[in-house]
Amino acid sequence: MDLSQLIQDAQAQNIMLTTAESCTGGMIAAALTEIAGSSAVFDRGFVTYSNAAKMEMLGIQKATLDAVGAVSEEVAVQMAEGALSRSNAAIAVSVTGIAGPGGSEFKPEGRVCFGLARRGHVTQVETVEFGAIGRDNVRKATKSHALALIKQALSAG
Repeated sequence: MDLSQLIQDAQAQNIMLTTAESCTGGMIAAALTEIAGSSAVFDRGFVTYSNAAKMEMLGIQKATLDAVGAVSEEVAVQMAEGALSRSNAAIAVSVTGIAGPGGSEFKPEGRVCFGLARRGHVTQVETVEFGAIGRDNVRKATKSHALALIKQALSAG
Protein backbone atom coordinates (compact mmCIF):
# COMPACT_ATOMS: atom_id res chain seq x y z
CA MET A 1 0.00 0.00 0.00
CA ASP A 2 1.19 3.48 -0.85
CA LEU A 3 1.04 5.24 2.50
CA SER A 4 2.23 8.49 0.94
CA GLN A 5 -0.93 8.48 -1.18
CA LEU A 6 -3.06 7.74 1.89
CA ILE A 7 -1.54 10.76 3.66
CA GLN A 8 -2.06 12.92 0.55
CA ASP A 9 -5.70 11.78 0.28
CA ALA A 10 -6.36 12.64 3.93
CA GLN A 11 -4.71 16.03 3.48
CA ALA A 12 -6.69 16.77 0.31
CA GLN A 13 -9.90 16.05 2.23
CA ASN A 14 -8.70 17.96 5.31
CA ILE A 15 -9.20 14.83 7.44
CA MET A 16 -7.31 14.07 10.63
CA LEU A 17 -6.65 10.46 11.65
CA THR A 18 -6.27 8.70 14.99
CA THR A 19 -5.57 5.13 16.06
CA ALA A 20 -6.57 3.01 19.06
CA GLU A 21 -4.30 0.00 19.24
CA SER A 22 -3.96 -2.98 21.49
CA CYS A 23 -2.31 -6.02 19.89
CA THR A 24 -0.25 -3.89 17.48
CA GLY A 25 1.23 -1.74 20.23
CA GLY A 26 1.46 1.39 18.08
CA MET A 27 2.53 -0.16 14.77
CA ILE A 28 -0.30 1.52 12.83
CA ALA A 29 0.55 4.96 14.20
CA ALA A 30 4.23 4.30 13.51
CA ALA A 31 3.50 3.34 9.90
CA LEU A 32 1.50 6.52 9.34
CA THR A 33 4.07 8.78 10.97
CA GLU A 34 6.95 7.30 8.95
CA ILE A 35 5.60 9.32 6.03
CA ALA A 36 6.84 12.87 5.59
CA GLY A 37 3.95 15.29 5.93
CA SER A 38 1.90 12.99 8.16
CA SER A 39 1.80 15.64 10.89
CA ALA A 40 -0.78 17.45 8.77
CA VAL A 41 -3.22 14.55 9.11
CA PHE A 42 -2.23 12.36 12.07
CA ASP A 43 -3.60 13.74 15.33
CA ARG A 44 -2.64 11.09 17.89
CA GLY A 45 -2.49 7.40 18.67
CA PHE A 46 -3.74 5.56 21.71
CA VAL A 47 -1.82 2.43 22.68
CA THR A 48 -4.09 0.70 25.17
CA TYR A 49 -2.61 -2.71 25.78
CA SER A 50 -4.13 -3.31 29.21
CA ASN A 51 -7.81 -3.27 30.09
CA ALA A 52 -7.10 -0.46 32.56
CA ALA A 53 -5.63 1.66 29.75
CA LYS A 54 -8.65 0.91 27.55
CA MET A 55 -10.97 2.14 30.30
CA GLU A 56 -8.88 5.17 31.32
CA MET A 57 -7.81 6.43 27.90
CA LEU A 58 -10.74 5.43 25.69
CA GLY A 59 -13.68 5.11 28.06
CA ILE A 60 -14.25 1.40 27.50
CA GLN A 61 -16.92 0.21 29.90
CA LYS A 62 -15.81 -2.31 32.53
CA ALA A 63 -19.15 -4.07 32.08
CA THR A 64 -18.32 -4.64 28.40
CA LEU A 65 -14.88 -6.04 29.21
CA ASP A 66 -16.38 -8.30 31.89
CA ALA A 67 -19.15 -9.52 29.59
CA VAL A 68 -17.30 -10.13 26.31
CA GLY A 69 -13.58 -9.58 26.96
CA ALA A 70 -11.10 -7.22 25.34
CA VAL A 71 -10.95 -9.19 22.09
CA SER A 72 -14.47 -8.51 20.87
CA GLU A 73 -16.30 -6.43 18.32
CA GLU A 74 -18.03 -4.55 21.14
CA VAL A 75 -14.68 -3.39 22.52
CA ALA A 76 -13.35 -2.59 19.03
CA VAL A 77 -16.35 -0.28 18.49
CA GLN A 78 -15.89 1.40 21.87
CA MET A 79 -12.17 1.83 21.21
CA ALA A 80 -12.72 3.50 17.83
CA GLU A 81 -15.49 5.73 19.15
CA GLY A 82 -13.45 6.58 22.27
CA ALA A 83 -10.45 7.57 20.16
CA LEU A 84 -12.64 9.70 17.92
CA SER A 85 -14.27 11.50 20.84
CA ARG A 86 -10.90 12.12 22.55
CA SER A 87 -9.13 13.53 19.51
CA ASN A 88 -9.41 16.09 16.75
CA ALA A 89 -9.69 13.33 14.16
CA ALA A 90 -12.51 12.59 11.74
CA ILE A 91 -11.48 8.94 11.23
CA ALA A 92 -10.40 6.48 13.94
CA VAL A 93 -9.30 2.89 13.48
CA SER A 94 -9.08 0.44 16.36
CA VAL A 95 -7.59 -3.03 16.73
CA THR A 96 -7.86 -5.57 19.53
CA GLY A 97 -6.81 -9.17 19.12
CA ILE A 98 -4.77 -12.19 20.04
CA ALA A 99 -1.42 -12.03 18.26
CA GLY A 100 -0.17 -15.15 20.00
CA PRO A 101 1.21 -17.40 20.93
CA GLY A 102 -1.80 -18.88 22.61
CA GLY A 103 -5.48 -18.22 22.50
CA SER A 104 -8.36 -20.54 23.30
CA GLU A 105 -11.05 -22.49 21.52
CA PHE A 106 -13.32 -19.46 21.97
CA LYS A 107 -10.76 -16.82 21.03
CA PRO A 108 -8.07 -18.40 18.89
CA GLU A 109 -4.65 -17.04 18.06
CA GLY A 110 -4.85 -14.72 15.09
CA ARG A 111 -8.34 -13.34 15.83
CA VAL A 112 -8.42 -9.55 15.52
CA CYS A 113 -11.40 -7.24 15.86
CA PHE A 114 -11.30 -3.96 13.94
CA GLY A 115 -13.36 -0.82 14.44
CA LEU A 116 -13.60 2.14 12.10
CA ALA A 117 -15.33 5.26 13.39
CA ARG A 118 -16.00 8.31 11.24
CA ARG A 119 -17.68 11.49 12.32
CA GLY A 120 -21.25 11.44 11.04
CA HIS A 121 -21.26 7.72 10.20
CA VAL A 122 -22.20 4.48 11.92
CA THR A 123 -19.10 2.75 13.28
CA GLN A 124 -18.02 -0.25 11.22
CA VAL A 125 -16.72 -3.37 12.92
CA GLU A 126 -15.33 -6.65 11.67
CA THR A 127 -13.42 -9.65 12.92
CA VAL A 128 -10.64 -11.19 10.86
CA GLU A 129 -9.24 -14.65 11.57
CA PHE A 130 -5.61 -14.47 10.45
CA GLY A 131 -4.92 -17.89 12.00
CA ALA A 132 -1.92 -19.15 13.93
CA ILE A 133 0.61 -17.56 11.57
CA GLY A 134 2.90 -16.36 14.37
CA ARG A 135 2.87 -13.24 16.52
CA ASP A 136 4.90 -11.06 14.14
CA ASN A 137 2.80 -12.04 11.14
CA VAL A 138 -0.50 -11.45 12.94
CA ARG A 139 0.67 -8.00 14.00
CA LYS A 140 1.89 -7.12 10.50
CA ALA A 141 -1.33 -8.39 8.91
CA THR A 142 -3.35 -6.41 11.44
CA LYS A 143 -1.42 -3.24 10.66
CA SER A 144 -1.92 -3.71 6.92
CA HIS A 145 -5.64 -4.40 7.29
CA ALA A 146 -6.16 -1.37 9.54
CA LEU A 147 -4.39 0.89 7.04
CA ALA A 148 -6.56 -0.56 4.26
CA LEU A 149 -9.67 0.33 6.31
CA ILE A 150 -8.46 3.93 6.61
CA LYS A 151 -7.80 4.03 2.87
CA GLN A 152 -11.31 2.70 2.15
CA ALA A 153 -12.84 5.30 4.45
CA LEU A 154 -10.95 8.07 2.66
CA SER A 155 -12.06 6.71 -0.73
CA ALA A 156 -15.69 6.63 0.43
CA GLY A 157 -15.47 10.33 1.24
